Amino acid sequence: MSAHNGLKFALGTFSVAGSPSFPGMVLGEEVIAVEALKPLLPHLGGETVSMLSLLENWEENFAAFRGVTDVLLDDQAKNGKWRGLFVPVSRLKFHPPVRLPRQVFCVGANYRKHVIDLIVDQAVGPSKDLSPEERRAEAAKFMDDRAAHGAPFVFSKAPSAITGPFDPVILSRHARQPDWELELAVIIGKAARRVHRDSALDFIAGYTIVNDITNRDLAFRKDAGPLGPDWLKSKSSPSYLPMGPYLVPAAFVGDPQNLQLKLKLNGQIMQDESTADMLFGVKQIVEFLSTYVQLWPGDLIATGSPAGNGTHHNRFLAAGDVVEGSITGLGTQRNPCIAEEA
Repeated sequence: MSAHNGLKFALGTFSVAGSPSFPGMVLGEEVIAVEALKPLLPHLGGETVSMLSLLENWEENFAAFRGVTDVLLDDQAKNGKWRGLFVPVSRLKFHPPVRLPRQVFCVGANYRKHVIDLIVDQAVGPSKDLSPEERRAEAAKFMDDRAAHGAPFVFSKAPSAITGPFDPVILSRHARQPDWELELAVIIGKAARRVHRDSALDFIAGYTIVNDITNRDLAFRKDAGPLGPDWLKSKSSPSYLPMGPYLVPAAFVGDPQNLQLKLKLNGQIMQDESTADMLFGVKQIVEFLSTYVQLWPGDLIATGSPAGNGTHHNRFLAAGDVVEGSITGLGTQRNPCIAEEA
């Protein structure tokens, strides 16, 4: 992250030398603990600061952080009293920016090219008897109709699946086809209920990166019939949702439908797509979710994954792999894959 004119910063959750984790303000390649900034943030009071407590009063806290940034940058230039409180990011352990969101929602089948590829590659249901070309034509027609007349498809993922941006992904010993799904994630900053899309972005504190790891071979149960996918077995194993490295305030991200997602597997690019390919954009997703559930500060919404998953490449995750995901302006996460111990 870089700071410009005292305005641009990010937040994260860190620890050092085995200390308890703490929220930190990121300026350039350095971090200062939010607790250390309390003299400049008197409204935080005497209680220990957590990322969730910052999000619960996000509008006031964000405005205060912008003012603090000016003070800190001026102080750094003068080598002043705050200089000694900064720690290089290279010395810190990164944790998920929001370690335990109240709720985790995921939007499925939300990138046009991705879903078309899945329908062509997997050939399940009525499409299994069609040729690849016929499946692609049918899939394209289906997606165009869904974009025009449908709504986001949302499911929940266990918060216990969350892990840090540089922590190992532990591949479930029950799975034969663990797959990657790089996604833009929304962090809610204000309670939202029945929000219209025109004001939906006002309820977002910021954005981060997630990878919605999925056991493809466990997604559809033969004994379940028409009950649908089994997201518990396929998506909620521990470490199946790397998050971070940072929470970047929405004001510094710009248009969430103009970001580039790029995932590398062992250095090879597997996903490289713009959020412009979403069927339902961030505004529509927040509108839809808040229509049916109560959203709270700190909630995480993963907005779907673009084309280029393992099903398309006929390559799934294995122990020894390294998955690297980046999104414009949000940084990069890098997770080694290891086998779950018996």
